[in-house]
Amino acid sequence: MHNGFLPQKDPLEKLPTKFSAWENIARELPKLLVSNQVRKIIKELPVFPTEHLKNIRQIERAMQILSYLGHAYVWGEKPVIQILPAVLAKPWHEVSQKLNRPPVLSYASYALHNWRKINKSGEVELGNIALIQNFLGGIDEEWFILVHVDIEQKAMPALENCMLAIQAVKQKDNHKLLLSLKNIGYSLENICIVLDKMPSNCDPYIYYHRVRPYIHGWKNHPEFPNGLIYEGVEAYQGKPQQFRGETGAQSGIIPCMDGLLGITHQDDMLKNYLLEMRIYMPKAHRIFLEKIEKQSRVRKYIQKQNDTALKDAYNSCVTLVNRFRQTHLSYAASYIQHQHQMDTGNPNAVGTGGTPFMEYLKKHKEETEKFLL
Repeated sequence: MHNGFLPQKDPLEKLPTKFSAWENIARELPKLLVSNQVRKIIKELPVFPTEHLKNIRQIERAMQILSYLGHAYVWGEKPVIQILPAVLAKPWHEVSQKLNRPPVLSYASYALHNWRKINKSGEVELGNIALIQNFLGGIDEEWFILVHVDIEQKAMPALENCMLAIQAVKQKDNHKLLLSLKNIGYSLENICIVLDKMPSNCDPYIYYHRVRPYIHGWKNHPEFPNGLIYEGVEAYQGKPQQFRGETGAQSGIIPCMDGLLGITHQDDMLKNYLLEMRIYMPKAHRIFLEKIEKQSRVRKYIQKQNDTALKDAYNSCVTLVNRFRQTHLSYAASYIQHQHQMDTGNPNAVGTGGTPFMEYLKKHKEETEKFLL
């Protein structure tokens, strides 16, 4: 997992000139949202030439443009619309099929492929990265997404050591297993440190009112009881489609840690929701996650060992996973629940993924605590 779940090459910032009309609208999106011109201008766009997409970086950039414009079209003006025009819906579906992801804004387009280095020879970390694509722009939107990008980069050693830990168990090599767990713990501590930085440049009020509204989907959302119609997409036969919105639950980091450490969750709506989130992940990430879940015997192996150091290293990893979840829970309370209580007229009390998020997050944290040895 070189570079973790971030792309192996830096994301493409701009498509070739054949796509210039679409690129221009994407670049101007913050201005168009303020002027309430988005729907009118998108309807007038030329056909999106998907046949000219030549490689994965171009396909990901295309998915990003179409996803941002799709959500801007739906959420950028009032009232929300129930039908997406064919000029946008058809290419969005075509590109999504190439990536094996639904035609909706997902974490992959919102964060994983949405960054560029300021100093090209520097690291992928806060202070040296900026977004490629925005909705409204501003420091709060930038920071919210870039914190996630930095977390993904800091998680690289943890992901690299997953398979090393699994191999160490197969070889019954306690020394290698201990080293892998310590490396994972170090990586998890670093992602927790980055997550702690969220409030420094992302204000809860601004997040709730200016960042969050655009990333909602059209499943389990009060504005879309039936879903969204993708005009002209033959595969959907004119029927409304229901897709979840963008959410950090579509990142593979914590699910991979659960899989490696043997942290399981009860069979209920939460577990089903987390499994559903995998269809929004890049295919390679899903495969890697499933491989870890199927092969890891780390927890069972350590339980049988009379090795205090191994148990301490394991418990440290579980504690850090729980720390991450605890911080996430606290942010959900301050950035969403508290803001909603101050604005009861807002219909968006559900999570961006269409869930009762506070209940889910609290339960998830409590389940994790039970796996300490």
